Amino acid sequence: MSEYLVSARKYRPATFDTVVGQQALVKTLKNAISQNQLAHAYLFCGTRGVGKTTTARIFAKTINCTNRTPDGEACGECDSCKAFAEGRSMNIHELDAASNNSVDEIRSLIEQVRIPPQTGKYSVYIIDEVHMLTTSAFNAFLKTLEEPPSYAIFILATTEKHKILSTILSRCQVYDFSRITIHDTVAHLKQIAEKEGVKADADALSVIAEKSDGGMRDALSTFDQIVSFCGKEISYQNVIDSLGVLDYDYFFRFTDHFLKGEIKESLLLLNDLLLKGFTAENFILGLAAHLRNTLVSKDEATLNLLEVGDSIRDRYRQQAAGCSNDFLYDAMDLAVQCEQEYKQSKNKRLLVELMLIRMCQLSEQKKNPETQP
Repeated sequence: MSEYLVSARKYRPATFDTVVGQQALVKTLKNAISQNQLAHAYLFCGTRGVGKTTTARIFAKTINCTNRTPDGEACGECDSCKAFAEGRSMNIHELDAASNNSVDEIRSLIEQVRIPPQTGKYSVYIIDEVHMLTTSAFNAFLKTLEEPPSYAIFILATTEKHKILSTILSRCQVYDFSRITIHDTVAHLKQIAEKEGVKADADALSVIAEKSDGGMRDALSTFDQIVSFCGKEISYQNVIDSLGVLDYDYFFRFTDHFLKGEIKESLLLLNDLLLKGFTAENFILGLAAHLRNTLVSKDEATLNLLEVGDSIRDRYRQQAAGCSNDFLYDAMDLAVQCEQEYKQSKNKRLLVELMLIRMCQLSEQKKNPETQP
């Protein structure tokens, strides 16, 4: 029986071209390698799960490859690449600063840097979560970081760039990793689903991508969770049931009620939503996002700001055609106001119901301007 590997490890990028959503950054690194213009220290910044450590490992493998491809990728066949793939490379050293953040650990690292690589051209030192180092550890590291041996390259990775000392920043080439877009995440999940023999709806993958908040690792972990729940067929309904996500359909129905001035129907739909275990606070946030998405769907120029599946996109376009800009502006203002007052309110349900009533009255005020205050 083969050992199970989570998707985040099984499908970890092995070359620059397989890194998702960081095309400009990857191109810069490949050019630096091909032109032999390597810095002695790099700082990779970005939110969790966007590929900082993975890119650092690919960089380390590529600069030590003895037979790089014409497009600047590691060959995967030389002794150095094989050692890297098998986890026995002596040219890459990783330190987790979250648990090794004292002066003693840094001094030990500095001693290690003095030893040249036995094979390969460079020794690469990857320090993850570098912002966790103590001030004393940073200061002990400064001299080595500024003037390392010719064979040593440091790659520092952090999710909190603002916590890095300016003296460290000035000694590094800084690369800011972007949040991975929903479009790129969906495309990558689709490829993995095909390799795993999983049939997945595009809308279902869009929900997973949206929940991952720009992090591929989170998206892959959620994908594994859904496969465990659904098996080899992933549907939109199964995903929202598994993740406890509010169905888009609720918000489309609420907006239809607002446009028709249907107060009773809006209150009953809210009650149905609450009975299913969803919180009023999440509903407010979701409704505000829905109104914003409807607004950007009114114009083809802003439609690309909408990060949803094709079928949901079509529904937004249809609903947007029936909403005036004034209605959407006023409704969003009511939603934001309700969100701000929610935590202080002692009768939270009444606050939300009052918001729904006012949204229903927006269409009536449009029809009868004399009723407006």
